[in-house]
Amino acid sequence: MSTSTVSKQIRTPGATSAAIAAPQAATRSPRKAALASWIGSAVEYYDFFIYGTAAALVFGKIFFPSFDPVTATIAAFATFGVGYVTRPIGAVVLGHIGDRYGRKKVLTFTLLLMGVSTFTVGLLPTYGQVGIAAPIMLVILRMLQGVSAAGEQAGANSMTLEHAPPHRRAFFTSFTLSGTQAGLILATLVFLPISALPEDQLLSWGWRIPFFLSAIVVWVGIWVRRTLPETPAFEQEKSQAQGEKETKLPFMVLLREHKKSLARVIFAAQISVVSTIFSVFTLSYAVNTIHIPRATMLTVLVLANVVALAAIPAFAALSDRIGRKPVFIFGGLACAFLIWPYLWSISQANIPLIFVFGLLLSGVVYSAANGVWPSLYGEMFDTRVRLSGMAIGTQIGFALGGFAPSISAAILKPGADGWIPVAIFVSATAIISAISAATARETYRTPMHELGK
Repeated sequence: MSTSTVSKQIRTPGATSAAIAAPQAATRSPRKAALASWIGSAVEYYDFFIYGTAAALVFGKIFFPSFDPVTATIAAFATFGVGYVTRPIGAVVLGHIGDRYGRKKVLTFTLLLMGVSTFTVGLLPTYGQVGIAAPIMLVILRMLQGVSAAGEQAGANSMTLEHAPPHRRAFFTSFTLSGTQAGLILATLVFLPISALPEDQLLSWGWRIPFFLSAIVVWVGIWVRRTLPETPAFEQEKSQAQGEKETKLPFMVLLREHKKSLARVIFAAQISVVSTIFSVFTLSYAVNTIHIPRATMLTVLVLANVVALAAIPAFAALSDRIGRKPVFIFGGLACAFLIWPYLWSISQANIPLIFVFGLLLSGVVYSAANGVWPSLYGEMFDTRVRLSGMAIGTQIGFALGGFAPSISAAILKPGADGWIPVAIFVSATAIISAISAATARETYRTPMHELGK
C-alpha cells in the first residue's frame, strides 16, 4: 500500500467528521446568534430603560428640585434625550469597528460600556448633596449609555441577519427586538416594588437598586456572547478583501453608494417616537398629571411588552412570507391611529380602556414595525457597510424618539384636551416612517450576496 493511499485513509474519517459537523454548526449558529442577540439586547436595554423609568418617576425630584414641577419634568426628560445625542457619534465609531474588524468585538464592548455607565448612575449624589454637579454627572453617564446603545442593536441585528437561514432572516433577526422588549419588561418589573416604597425611601435609596442590579445582568450577557462565532458573510467579505483594496472607511463608502438607503432608514426610524412616548411620556403624564397610580401604569407597560414578546416574532415570520414593507407600513399607520384613543383614555383616567388601547398600541401594532425593521433596514446594505448603515441611520432617526418625551411635555396643554398636540406629533412621525418604508425596495426574497447591490 502506498504512502498516499494510507494518507487518504487516515484523512477520510476526519474529513467525514468535518463534513458532518459543518451542517450541524450551520444549524446551530442561527439559533445561537439569535439567543445571544436576545439576551444581549435584554441586558443592554434593561440598563437603558431603567433610566427612562427613573427619569419619569424620580429624577425630576432629586436632580432638579429647585425647578417648578413642570420644568423639572422637562429637564429630567431632557437627560433621557441626551443619550440619543451621542448615539450618532457612537454609530459612526462602532459601525466602523464592526464593519472592519468584526461584529463580535462591538457587541462585547457595548455591553461593558453600558454596564459600567448604568451601575455608576446608582452611585451618583443628588442635587441636594452636591448641587449642579449632580445633573452634570448624570448627563455624562447618559451620553455614555447612548454611545453603547448605538452599536448594540445594529451589531446584534447584523450578527443575527448574517447567521440566519435565507428564507427566515426576519424571524431570526427579530429576536434582537424581542430582547429589547424583555429588557423593558425586566426594568419595569424591578421598578414595580421599588415604586411602592414610601416617597422618602424611594427618593433617598430605593431608586438606586435597579441601577446596581445591572452588574448582574451585564455579566450574564457577556457570558452568553463569549463563544459566539463571527458571521459567515463577514468572514467571506474579509477573505475576498485580501489581496484587493480593502474598505478603509466604511462610512465614506456608505455616503458614496448608499445615500438613499441611509435616508430611508433615518426617516423610517422615527417610528421609535411611539415607543418612547408610550414607555416614558405617558407614564409621567398619567402618574404626575392625571394622578393614576404608578403601579397601574407600570403594569400596563409590563403587559404590553409581554404581548410584544409573542407579536414581534409573529409579524417577522409573516414578513418572511409576504414581504417586509406591507408589515412595517401596517404597523406605522396603525400606531398613528391608536395613539389617539390611548392618550384620550389616560386623560379620562379610564383604566380598562388604558389597558385595552395600551396593549393594542404597544403590544400589537407597534410590534409589526418593531419586529420587521431589523431585517428591512439591514437588507438595504451590503456586508461591507451593513453595521454602519443600520447604526448611523437608526441612531439619527432615533434621536427624535429620544427627545419625544421632552417635546411632548413642552407641547402638552392644560385641560382635558391638552394631550391632542402630543397625539398629532406622534401620528405625524409614524406616518412619515410608513411613507419612508414604502419607498424602499422589497428584499425578503433577495439572496444575501445580492443585498445592497
